[in-house]
Amino acid sequence: MQVQTRVDIHSEWGIVAARQAGRKLAKEIGFGSVDQARITTAISELARNIYLYANQGEISIEEVASAGKRGMKVVASDRGPGIKDVRSVMEDGFTTSGGLGAGLPGVKRLMDDFDIDSEEEEGTTIISIKWLR
Repeated sequence: MQVQTRVDIHSEWGIVAARQAGRKLAKEIGFGSVDQARITTAISELARNIYLYANQGEISIEEVASAGKRGMKVVASDRGPGIKDVRSVMEDGFTTSGGLGAGLPGVKRLMDDFDIDSEEEEGTTIISIKWLR
């Protein structure tokens, strides 16, 4: 049975809860400590973006399997203002929050699969997967 965990993001505590849930599932699936850290970092970045830009949303995590591979899928979704220029936010160094700009490009590098769908005034959904090696 596929286990899916959903964490509401509407405060700093939601970010912490999402990180903890992600690390726990990654460990249960069998990811090593380095990949657990990668997944946790990606979840943290996605949750922080929800909190900063959309005020609220959710992170859902679940084990996935495809073509004999096992992995972990992380979905970040919100009904915030959306991203005006997805291409720009996917460039290294781009920042609107005064941060380091590692944000979404960093998440893409940390995970194996990455897909972003964002519509202005509709919200954003980001799906990322880390496969067990």
